[in-house]
Amino acid sequence: MKKILLLAAIFTVSILSVNAQSTYKTAVGLGLDFGSGFTFVGPSAKYFLVDNSAVQAELMFESGVTALTGMYQYHGYIDSVEGLNWFAGGGFSVLFGSGESGLALRPDVGLDYKIDTVPLVLSFDWRPFIGLNNLYSKVGTFGLGVRYVIN
Repeated sequence: MKKILLLAAIFTVSILSVNAQSTYKTAVGLGLDFGSGFTFVGPSAKYFLVDNSAVQAELMFESGVTALTGMYQYHGYIDSVEGLNWFAGGGFSVLFGSGESGLALRPDVGLDYKIDTVPLVLSFDWRPFIGLNNLYSKVGTFGLGVRYVIN
């Protein structure tokens, strides 16, 4: 599974153009952070600092645990599909809760699609969970976002 994901990521990045151009500035909505036996759900927001650089913040909740995640993402435009961008970056998650408090590094690579006819953005990314302190690391973790475009 790891080899397939790595090959898919390398193939995707190799066929993409690097001239990023965002079709929106700010979007807010719902995010999911899931995999390896957990599912966090909560509000998610993405803001483009410039055309190819964005920051994303999420406040996620799971049974007895709250996670605050912040990430920087570099975006690249995919010429063959209008509104589709790839992104790569990283950040961190801070977890609060009984027995699960700690910090995790979160590298991030994925796709971001702005639907042309409606003000919605869909995103899917692979975001491994590299636990610091006493937290376990989890490679098979993913993010899914549905956001409303504000501007």
